[in-house]
Amino acid sequence: MGKDNQGRTESDSPSTDLLNAMPQESAGDSVVVGTVSSEALVQESVVQEAVAKAEQAGLPEQIPLAIVSGQPLMKLPDDLYIPPDALEIFLEAFEGPLDLLLYLIKRNNMDILNIQVAAITSQYMQYVDLMESSQFELAAEYLVMAATLAEIKSRMLLPRQVEAEDEEEDPRAELIRRLQEYERFKKAAEGIDELPRVGRNIYKVKIDPPQLTRGAVHPDVDLREVLVALGEVIKRAEMFEEHHIQAEALSTRERMTQVLERLRGDTFVPFVTLFTLEEGRLGVVVTFLAIMELIKESLVELVQTEAYGPIHVKARAE
Repeated sequence: MGKDNQGRTESDSPSTDLLNAMPQESAGDSVVVGTVSSEALVQESVVQEAVAKAEQAGLPEQIPLAIVSGQPLMKLPDDLYIPPDALEIFLEAFEGPLDLLLYLIKRNNMDILNIQVAAITSQYMQYVDLMESSQFELAAEYLVMAATLAEIKSRMLLPRQVEAEDEEEDPRAELIRRLQEYERFKKAAEGIDELPRVGRNIYKVKIDPPQLTRGAVHPDVDLREVLVALGEVIKRAEMFEEHHIQAEALSTRERMTQVLERLRGDTFVPFVTLFTLEEGRLGVVVTFLAIMELIKESLVELVQTEAYGPIHVKARAE
């Protein structure tokens, strides 16, 4: 006997019209639902081997009832007890009385606009009786639909008056309207269910972004900007040149040492602060040459944080 959570049942008792449309299996067949596993392939090979041995022995073809420990079981043991409700096959559930009616109409190849109420009512009542005999908790809506079908059937059996024949509405009209509306929404629901769904067809991609460390990118110092800065320093140095009566002899090598002393430590010193304006034009030129020599010998470097920004000098790390 087979049943599901809505009461749709399959049994080995005398079959009804509804049950004839459902898949039937013989007593010796096993029902396998799902994908074919390696165990199923092994069982199939054992069955084929047993059939081949029977043919070689001249015995009639006999399919094993089951495969036990890799061996075919051709007959049931005499002391084997099988409970009456041992076999239960769960089929696709009906979603309500309209779903059941729609299934019966399609199974009988009927036109939904020309329902044979007598045949449909008979099969529907067989289904209801089958659910009650299987101790299912019958939903109230199934009983309401059964009463509706019985009413429509009785109204169609009553003789119609000739003068009221044109004015009287078909008793099936309301039921047909409900079935058409249900079928339309059911097809729409099936179409929505076939759309890609997150967790079933589409899966969220989880990627941890890499940790990026962005450092400040300093632009290259243009020599023309260095010359512009030098020109500004020379202009300011000229203001003090007239006050010097005798210029002291300046050495480029000594000025290189003085600049390195100023740049001691990991600090940035503004370019213009390395010049002593009181020394005049000559002092500015000597300091500039000392800085250029230090850059040439890779002892210091020029750094500019932004284009056309102030220039800084920094001692290179040893």
